[in-house]
Amino acid sequence: MGKATRDAYGEALKELGAVNPDIVVLDADLSASTKTQVFAKAYPNRFFDTGIAEANMMGIAAGLAAAGKIPFASTFAVFGAGRAYEQIRNSICYPKLNVKVAVTHAGLTVGEDGATHQMLEDITLMRALPNMTVIVPSDAKETKEAVKWAASYNGPVYIRMGRAKCDDIMPENYIFKPGKSFEVCPGTDITIIACGIMTAKAKKAHDLLEAEGISARVINMGSIKPIDEDAILRAALETGAILTCEEHTVKGGLGGAVAEVLCLHKPVPMAMIGTEDTFGQSGKADDLLEVYGLTPENIVKKAKALIARK
Repeated sequence: MGKATRDAYGEALKELGAVNPDIVVLDADLSASTKTQVFAKAYPNRFFDTGIAEANMMGIAAGLAAAGKIPFASTFAVFGAGRAYEQIRNSICYPKLNVKVAVTHAGLTVGEDGATHQMLEDITLMRALPNMTVIVPSDAKETKEAVKWAASYNGPVYIRMGRAKCDDIMPENYIFKPGKSFEVCPGTDITIIACGIMTAKAKKAHDLLEAEGISARVINMGSIKPIDEDAILRAALETGAILTCEEHTVKGGLGGAVAEVLCLHKPVPMAMIGTEDTFGQSGKADDLLEVYGLTPENIVKKAKALIARK
């Protein structure tokens, strides 16, 4: 088990702060949890705790960006994408300001904090915004690379991270590129496209399917917007079936983005794994993933049913 993506985020901020004096970080009274405290301790004059005022934080970040700084604004996903949605829309995306909204504690794995904190709609909200880039890293390595890329890019970026530790997936030489996916496992019978913690689940499902003689391609789609249309269409052509997996609602998230590409260019049998039209609930992270079907075993079940439709 590797480190949590939020831990990698804190480390990446500290590393960036050492080489770029224009990097500034804002947080809404959650720096111990989002790990922005790592940056705060190293560069206290470039860290701003706005208190429990997320909308105000986004406005301040917009002002700093307009003044030439590169602000990373952090809080929990439910507060960043939810409470501050209007400010992200009107103050950041509309003028295309150079603000990085980097949120943590997304998805069911917030665990005991329950439905009010288990943000399952943020990918949908953020990818619908013009000018916004949406990134969902699968592990610590991808997180660090995505944060470094975001700092070099001039425009709004949304980075979605989790609370729990996750398996290491990406190779040491991996470099993040927007609109580019990464093939974790080759396969010819079906393609499983995943993001976030579900990439590791998809990789385990690949191994289970392989033991039964089924060849499953696994693609990590860390860049949700822009999305890797070429990889999706190539997978559709070569494997004939697509299964998406995300720790997020199936309505408008990764599954929706992939479905849009397939519907317009190469319709093939497709299914989605994620939460349905429902909120989460309080419980241990692993138990919740089991309840909502976000497991390697359910991926295997869905993959077999999908192959039967080919």
